[in-house]
Amino acid sequence: MAFRGWPVEAIEFYEGLAADNTRTFWQANKSTYDECVLRPMQELLVELEPEFGAGKIFRPYRDVRFSADKSPYKTAMGATLAGGGYVHLSADGLGSGCGMYHLEPEQLARFREAVADDTSGPQVQAIVDALRKAKIDVSAHDTLKTVARGYPKDHPRAELLRYKGLISWKQWPVGAWLGTPKAKDRVVDFLRTSGPLNDWLAKNVA
Repeated sequence: MAFRGWPVEAIEFYEGLAADNTRTFWQANKSTYDECVLRPMQELLVELEPEFGAGKIFRPYRDVRFSADKSPYKTAMGATLAGGGYVHLSADGLGSGCGMYHLEPEQLARFREAVADDTSGPQVQAIVDALRKAKIDVSAHDTLKTVARGYPKDHPRAELLRYKGLISWKQWPVGAWLGTPKAKDRVVDFLRTSGPLNDWLAKNVA
């Protein structure tokens, strides 16, 4: 079936799960999850695959082994795209991301070298500036308080030299559009706009 958006029941499901994160609630509402949350995401990923790669949906169950929070279920659905990209649905609305959330030590070293480089550095700064001009957030999951060791504190790209990753993100609050194919249009527009960031990271870091 073609992607038609997420019905209001999908948002209501996550609102209810946030209030009652129990197996009892999950079992009682499993059909709503399957039909109103999971199926639209599957349909969306099928339509995104030709341009952005195969999608993979994360399991709805939380790993509580090492967590003080023993809530068994995630209050959001996330999916990754093989070509670079992430889609996120929760009671707060729809979100989409690109980039590299976590960098291994070797990748982090390459990232910093590329940011500091006089050729690749201005390229990524221009990409970041263009994304922010398009009202897309650009950040990192973790940021140093100052520029990474070995680089001057007054470096022209000092902000990026504090990052331990580089991601773009767009969040759209719940609206009537979410229940229509326009939800796909927003994700596609974001992924295309963020494409240069993925390309830069693939060339210089991955």
